[in-house]
Amino acid sequence: MVGNGGREHTLLWKLKADAPSAEFFATQPNGGMASLAEGVEISPGDTEALAGWAASRSIDLTVVGPEAPLAAGITDRFRAKGLPVFGPSAAAARIESSKSYAKELMRDAGVPTADFRVFRDLSAAQDYVREQGAPIVVKASGLAAGKGAIVCEREEDALQAVKEMLEDLRFGEAGREVVVEECMRGEELSVFALTDGREVLTLLPSQDHKRVGEGDTGPNTGGMGAYAPVSLVNPELMREVEERVLFSTLQALEADGSAFQGLLYAGLMLTPEGPKVVEFNCRFGDPETQAILPLLTSSLLEPMATIAEGGSVAGMEARWHSGGAVTTVLASDGYPGGYEKGKAIHLPSSLAEDPELFVFHAGTRTSGGELVTSGGRVLAVTGLGGSLGDASRKSLVGADTVDFEGKYFRTDIGWREFARDEAGRP
Repeated sequence: MVGNGGREHTLLWKLKADAPSAEFFATQPNGGMASLAEGVEISPGDTEALAGWAASRSIDLTVVGPEAPLAAGITDRFRAKGLPVFGPSAAAARIESSKSYAKELMRDAGVPTADFRVFRDLSAAQDYVREQGAPIVVKASGLAAGKGAIVCEREEDALQAVKEMLEDLRFGEAGREVVVEECMRGEELSVFALTDGREVLTLLPSQDHKRVGEGDTGPNTGGMGAYAPVSLVNPELMREVEERVLFSTLQALEADGSAFQGLLYAGLMLTPEGPKVVEFNCRFGDPETQAILPLLTSSLLEPMATIAEGGSVAGMEARWHSGGAVTTVLASDGYPGGYEKGKAIHLPSSLAEDPELFVFHAGTRTSGGELVTSGGRVLAVTGLGGSLGDASRKSLVGADTVDFEGKYFRTDIGWREFARDEAGRP
């Protein structure tokens, strides 16, 4: 397992459940992963060293969690050594690592998305903002850890955003090119598809909560929680998403010489005109993975290994628990801005005793035998239940029992779903 965040802990947990007798390794594992896998003290970003290590150990399958190693070509290096690896090539990973590439690919392929323009010049970008007015969205084209998209309700905020990216280099190299696009309204939906490049095995759609504050207020984060399933989703909508978004994009990537094998993540906006793509990612989403995988009763390892070995997922189906899952992210005070690390974490034993409660580690590590914080997003507490309401209550009770200085979490994950449910009651 390449990576050591909440997504990787969840993937490792699921794969180990699928193959309990297998031997697992993980790069610099966090405090929750350490008990599931033997640590490999190579950075997830050291792609050459990891490929050499995997070759020396004859590793049967490597799963790449984060986007940065994928964008850096880790899959290409592994494939060059004949090693099975789950994740797209660097060329295919441009669907996430370059928002301008993704937008232009979608435009040419007729994939529904927001109108946009790409800029490297500040004055031209600001002229376009003035011409379009607000609300408007400004995005760093490169990888910005989920924080590079700024929804600007006022024109002056958008002018400032493009200045901070293009002139002040707020996001470093990731912001040397910006995408300025129309602000779409509606509810967001995350759709994950395991793909061999042509066929897809679509997983249960979920909804992420990116804003730091209750009621989706405040700055964007990497994600403060997620839930699944989403009641707005029906078979007709999923057919539209697969045909107009997933298959069209995969065909365009293949035609571009960048066939995509791995996990294609479509972040969608459900607009009055139908689903439109907000963004693509080239890997599992975080924290949606923490909500989806505890509901998956069929094997994840089987389709992953099939794709990594060059096979087809045609005919494969995913099976799910009934009911729902709600994931609450516990963050450090100050996140997504500055925050302190090294705060002691107390996890009561009762958390491990509940079969419908899961604690996935993200920003944790062990220090002197003690579990401490090491990141902005520290833990994700997932509750399962016969209903989303039951799952939410379980998740929040679990979140309450965890203790570390500066702990912060939202108490309203799934609020739109609950509002819909309330509105639909007689």
